[in-house]
Amino acid sequence: MSGFFQRLFGTQKNQTEELTAEPLPEEPFFPPVESYQEHLEPPQLFAGSAQSVGMQREHNEDSLFMLTTTVASNKLPVNFGLYIVADGMGGHRFGEVASELAVRILAEQVTQKLLMPLFRPAQETPQDSIQEILRDGVYTAHREITKETPGGGTTLTAALMLGERLTIAHVGDSRAYLFDNDEVRTLTRDHSLVKRLVELGQITAEEAAIHPQRNVLYRALGQGEPLEADISTFSLPESGYLMLCSDGLWGVVPQEELLEIVKESTTIQQACQRMVNAANEKGGPDNITVILVRLLG
Repeated sequence: MSGFFQRLFGTQKNQTEELTAEPLPEEPFFPPVESYQEHLEPPQLFAGSAQSVGMQREHNEDSLFMLTTTVASNKLPVNFGLYIVADGMGGHRFGEVASELAVRILAEQVTQKLLMPLFRPAQETPQDSIQEILRDGVYTAHREITKETPGGGTTLTAALMLGERLTIAHVGDSRAYLFDNDEVRTLTRDHSLVKRLVELGQITAEEAAIHPQRNVLYRALGQGEPLEADISTFSLPESGYLMLCSDGLWGVVPQEELLEIVKESTTIQQACQRMVNAANEKGGPDNITVILVRLLG
């Protein structure tokens, strides 16, 4: 088992820059198996989700995927979590097709190349690293969307939790956040025109929030070549929350309010539904999707 994980995490090639939370350097993911003898219980993951078409849209172009499982032995207990949010765009219902393709293809790639080998003999472990598996899945989805939905496209934000590490694959302007105590850390960078203008100092964040082109993306699956995905690996906190969401949530409900909802809710599912309700109460201008994962060490 140790060789399996060291192979997966020994090569980290594409660390995203300019993130609020710093990505990890290139190094083996797991220490020697002996160090786990006193830590046989894996950290627990508890996940929930919620969606809404919103108050001003006729159908939902968002898609999501959640998978949480545990693989444990007397040597190496590991939690596995895969969470994906995709926000489709394009006329003639191509947006919802594009987002569904993105979620299905990436989920299939990861489960076939990463999860299923956990149940096979050690010599069948994958040759690619976690980041390479995610990157290949994103590019496969991009090619299929380009072929099947001309004019359509989608964002894609995926989080893969394995052991004590989190790897993010990201294209577009859906987002991933970490809520750690009272701190909110953004793990992704929007691939939008207004975000780029903010980075260049041409407009302020306040101006970006009301800019007429705030929803225009310069990078999305199915929208031109070449595609470049941001792939980064982070260390998970011992406790806290990971949140993935479409811009129908983060673009409407302030971060501080989202954090308060999480802190005040009694269950993960209640928190997700309260977030969706908050976005709809503020007008619900877009489809709303949220996945919330509690990390409990």
